[in-house]
Amino acid sequence: METHSQILDRLRSSFRSGITVPEAFRQAQLKQLMSLMTENEDQILDALKKDLAKPKFESVIAEVDMVINELHFTIANLNSWMQPEYVSKNLATKLDDCFVRREPLGVVLIIGPWNYPLQLLLSPLIAAIGAGNCAILKPSEVSAATDALVAELIPKYMSQDCYAVVRGAAEETKALLKNRFDHIFYTGSQAVAHHILHAAADHLTPVTLELGGKCPCLIYGKVNITYAARRLAWSKFFNTGQSCVAPDFLVCSKATRDALLPALRQTLEDFYSKEPESSADLPRIVSPRHWTRLMELLKRSKGKVVMGGESNEESKYIAPTVLVDVAEDDALMEEEIFGPFLPILTAETLEEAIALINRQEKPLALYVFSEESSVVNTVLEKSSSGGFCSNDGIIHMALPTLPFGGVGASGFGSYHGRWGFETLSHQRAVMLRGWTLERLNGLRYPPYTEDKLSWLRWTTSAKPSCSLM
Repeated sequence: METHSQILDRLRSSFRSGITVPEAFRQAQLKQLMSLMTENEDQILDALKKDLAKPKFESVIAEVDMVINELHFTIANLNSWMQPEYVSKNLATKLDDCFVRREPLGVVLIIGPWNYPLQLLLSPLIAAIGAGNCAILKPSEVSAATDALVAELIPKYMSQDCYAVVRGAAEETKALLKNRFDHIFYTGSQAVAHHILHAAADHLTPVTLELGGKCPCLIYGKVNITYAARRLAWSKFFNTGQSCVAPDFLVCSKATRDALLPALRQTLEDFYSKEPESSADLPRIVSPRHWTRLMELLKRSKGKVVMGGESNEESKYIAPTVLVDVAEDDALMEEEIFGPFLPILTAETLEEAIALINRQEKPLALYVFSEESSVVNTVLEKSSSGGFCSNDGIIHMALPTLPFGGVGASGFGSYHGRWGFETLSHQRAVMLRGWTLERLNGLRYPPYTEDKLSWLRWTTSAKPSCSLM
């Protein structure tokens, strides 16, 4: 059994050999990962069912297809991403070749979460492979079946000299973090992120943090209540609310709330029947510990439960639950809920609603439901969040041409498509200069004179006429 340092030394030796640099190698490994996904779909769906009781529909669109689509996009665009990017020049550099070259970082550590245990582990891996890095994967032990499956399949399909899986719980992760990596990519909670940053600081290792936070949803002005109820309920209770981009709380006027509640009630019945516990389309809470945390949170809340509230500890079931009369200092507003509770807060003006949202930490996503473009644009201009979506929830993260990442307390760094390639590449500035124009270079040599300075400033200034490629 290899130690962490032995695994890291093996991967670093492979990286230093240059094997991961050529596009052919990167493409081959991406295609191997594609084979892993397509040839083992049934096993993947079974593992996700065991871990979270995910219905096939949710597992396919949020885990399997998101990874496959990311692979297709990266394979199709990798060649263009790898090309040197030539930059504008001034008169003094007119005869030089000046460009940005994307180079791999080295060995990347990818620490995945339990809520989307495949997609949020393999999507960063796609970026790492595309950028020419080696990688160590650390799946979450909480989603045990997926953890075991990843550890089985990665060595079977991927180059064992360049990619490895390390399993274990918190202590194993702490031990792993004592080693020096060239980049750490972590998806998970803000509490653990503090430990990741401390460990990375010892080695001055750059870090990408994909965290979460309390993603608000604002309904304001003219809106189709039926459509709003359906889109809100789907995005909130998808994966039973165990999504970092799920709407965490709702802000609306009292009149909108009163109109929305009957529509939400009907929507939940349409989605999950009158007996949601028996619905095959509603996943379960991932573990007894997380179930207990959520039920304690609900018990501490002073909000009024108007829908749901039922639970079953043995099956880790919690019904989709909606609460009203929730204050900003309520227990449900203290931390990211990460479960099937939707607290509704009220604000009568748009300014009041925006102020309420801005009093929270910057979220990973912010949602606005309104038919009035002025409302949407006002919230967009007067708020800050990792991502923004109007009149729907969570689907913005499925588009590989948009960056996915947080800001402030919801994380930093982004990925998906080219954004992940850039995050896990070094943008190396290159100037290739020959031996011509030495007379011009003489302007910068001592002895210095006012005439030399005047000419030098003119040749290096960013005049429009000198913006030459």
